[in-house]
Amino acid sequence: MDLGLGKTASAADSDVIKNATTATFAKDVIEASRNALVLVDFWAGWCGPCKQLTPILEKVVRGYKGKVRLVKVDVDANQAIAAQLRVQSLPTVYAFRDGRPLDGFMGAQPESTVKAFIERLLGDEEADDLAAAIEQADQAFEAGDLQMAAETYAAVLQHEPQNVQAIAGLAKCYLKSGDVERAEQTIALVPPDKKDNAAVASVRAALDLARNAAKAGDLGQLKAKIDANPADHQARIDYATALAATGNKAEAVDQLIASIKRDRKWNEEAARKQLVQLFDAWGFKDPAAIEGRRKLSSVLFS
Repeated sequence: MDLGLGKTASAADSDVIKNATTATFAKDVIEASRNALVLVDFWAGWCGPCKQLTPILEKVVRGYKGKVRLVKVDVDANQAIAAQLRVQSLPTVYAFRDGRPLDGFMGAQPESTVKAFIERLLGDEEADDLAAAIEQADQAFEAGDLQMAAETYAAVLQHEPQNVQAIAGLAKCYLKSGDVERAEQTIALVPPDKKDNAAVASVRAALDLARNAAKAGDLGQLKAKIDANPADHQARIDYATALAATGNKAEAVDQLIASIKRDRKWNEEAARKQLVQLFDAWGFKDPAAIEGRRKLSSVLFS
C-alpha cells in the first residue's frame, strides 16, 4: 500500500527549481505544496547574502530528487507577494506544505542548517502520514477487513519498525483471525520502554483472555454447572470467559456481574478482575465495555 511517504519521484530540474511571479505563485507554490515540500526563496539582485544562500538552497533541494522543491521570488519584481507574506528582510525562506506556510528562516545559512531545517519538516510530514495510515488501518479492522488492516499496519512498520500502534494493530489482526501464536510473536516486538502503552496492554489482555478461554472448557458443560449450582463462581467466570471468546460480550458481562452481586469478594474479587480484563481486551471505546463499566459501577457503588 502507498502511504504517501517519501514522494521521491524524479522531477526535471525545471520542476524542482523555478522562478515564480505574482501571477504564478498560486500554482508554483500553493498547489505544488500539496504534493511536495516547497521552499520559497525571497531574494533581490542587490542582496549580497541572497547570492550566498540561493546556491546552497539549490544544491540541497536537488539532493532530495523531487521530494522538496524550490521556488525563487524576486521581491523587487513581485512586491505584492512579499508584502502579503510580510517579508521584512532578505533573504527570507518560507516552507509550504498542503497550501500553507509551515516555518521559515531569515539570513544566509550554512548547508548543514538548511538540511536540518528540511529534515525536521519532512519528519513532521512522515509522522502525519503514518498517523493517517494507522487511523485507516484501525477503521479497516473495525469494519472487519483484516487483510486491509494487516497490510496497512505492516506498511507502517516498513517505515517505522518500532511503531507501537502498528505492532499492536498487526497483533490484533492475527489474534482476530485465530492465530494466537503469531499474535504473541508480534506483540513481543514492542520495545521494553513502551510495553505499558494502552494499545499494547489491550492486546496482552486479549491474549490472556484467549488463553483462559481455551482452558475454560465446553460452553454447554459450564452452563450446566451454573444451572446446577448458581453459587459456583469459578464455573460462572469460566463460562463468561468462554462466552467472550466466542464474541458474546453482553452475556459475558452479565455473568460476571451476577457473580459480583452474589459475592464480590470471592477469591480476591476474581469476577471483578476478570471483567476488567475483558474491558482492557475490548478497548476503551467498545460499546460492550462502556455498558459493562456502567453496570459494574452500579453494582460497586450501590
